[in-house]
Amino acid sequence: MIDTAAIAARFEALSPFLDERERRLFAASEARAAGRGGVAAVSRATGVARSTIGRGLADLRSGAVRLGNRVRRAGGGGKPAIETQPGLLEALDRLVQSAIRGDPEAALLWVSKSQRHLSAALAERGFTAGQKLVGRLLNRLGFSLQANAKTREGASHPDRNAQFEHINAEVTAFQAAGEPAISVDTKKKELVGDFRNGGRELRPKGQPEPVRVHDFVIPELGKAVPYGVYDIAANAGWVNLGINHDTAAFAVESIRRWWHELGTARYPTATRLLINADCGGSNGARLRLWKRELQVLADQLRLLITVCHLPPGTSKWNKIEHRLFAFITQNWRGKPLVNHQVIVQLIANTTTDTGLTVACQLDANTYEKGITVSDAEMATLNIQPAEFHGEWNYTFAPRRQSG
Repeated sequence: MIDTAAIAARFEALSPFLDERERRLFAASEARAAGRGGVAAVSRATGVARSTIGRGLADLRSGAVRLGNRVRRAGGGGKPAIETQPGLLEALDRLVQSAIRGDPEAALLWVSKSQRHLSAALAERGFTAGQKLVGRLLNRLGFSLQANAKTREGASHPDRNAQFEHINAEVTAFQAAGEPAISVDTKKKELVGDFRNGGRELRPKGQPEPVRVHDFVIPELGKAVPYGVYDIAANAGWVNLGINHDTAAFAVESIRRWWHELGTARYPTATRLLINADCGGSNGARLRLWKRELQVLADQLRLLITVCHLPPGTSKWNKIEHRLFAFITQNWRGKPLVNHQVIVQLIANTTTDTGLTVACQLDANTYEKGITVSDAEMATLNIQPAEFHGEWNYTFAPRRQSG
């Protein structure tokens, strides 16, 4: 059993007094004394690369250590790859962004592309980066590699990753052209009233805020239905707070209000709008009412409206979930949502260190459930399915106005 703690202690004590070559030789000597597995153990204990320890062992075997006294000056050697190849780190970051796995709200991000594939993809873009360098750069970016493995997310569509790539490409293209790209979804419905809300807030000791024991709807207050619109480029959120049903008409009305309140001023020359949405819910890919209402919106705004749905079972990867909704939940933790005005204020006061801003408005309209859209109405839609999964990706063009 190799005592790595003892090796680490000896290295830490001597390292300040050793130059580069002496540290290499010290590590090599420890590895040789440790025997089988010594190189790996010493590398873990000291942080010296295995290749460096290997060179030290070669020096010890050949006696090269006795030849001359020249030691490379501090700061000598080759320049870091990110300095000799400007844009390398940014290129790698763009490659892995479309392949993020795991919990999007966690500090640690996972990528599903191997270091070998990432190295090859970088080469196609004119960069030189081996697998080991890619690994070090991923660590610098805060990523960790994971092996391909099935996860407990339900059935996985065979084109799931390809759809993520398609969405990423569309968002990138819209942003490069200065056109708006938004992520939309409905946040969890909330009971309105003096109900317990998860989390804690500062109060005088022994004086918790009293709330109801049972979570039964208060008829005169009902529930709050927050529908969110997240502007990806601007890092800005908009929440339309409904008091009625979460329907496709409500979802499109929320987008309409965002455009009139924020979008048109932020994108005065826009000709297109990209919407990223889940595959289900009030903005589901199969909902006829969602498509009919979007066509009406395209007619009113005179914009091309492109929709890209996340693959089934991947709603937690929707950017709005971890860039907007997660922070709203943190902001109102421990605070009873006693009325709609309090909810509006709590949502609108949500900010982050990265510059997130949020606006919120109460929507007192009534939205009926069970509205059907006939085949004849569907035939009037000016909708163009994309070549790749047209059921997930499609564009509405404004219809010609009569007269």
